[in-house]
Amino acid sequence: MLEAAGAGPEHLTRLTWYVTSVEDYLADPKGLGRAYRDVFGRCFPAMATVEVTRLVEPEAVVEIEATAVLPRG
Repeated sequence: MLEAAGAGPEHLTRLTWYVTSVEDYLADPKGLGRAYRDVFGRCFPAMATVEVTRLVEPEAVVEIEATAVLPRG
């Protein structure tokens, strides 16, 4: 969605991660870091992680809410 709006990861200002298990989320920090960099590169906006009972999609284990400030023009 960022690309469609003419933006990229560098325009992200906030991420909120909703996870069904903080323990699973933290189980492989190196793998998580690699996966994060594959998607977001070296952009590190303000982030929060919130553990929830479940997500709308039954098989989902993480949902990411993002806020970005888009470039003008």
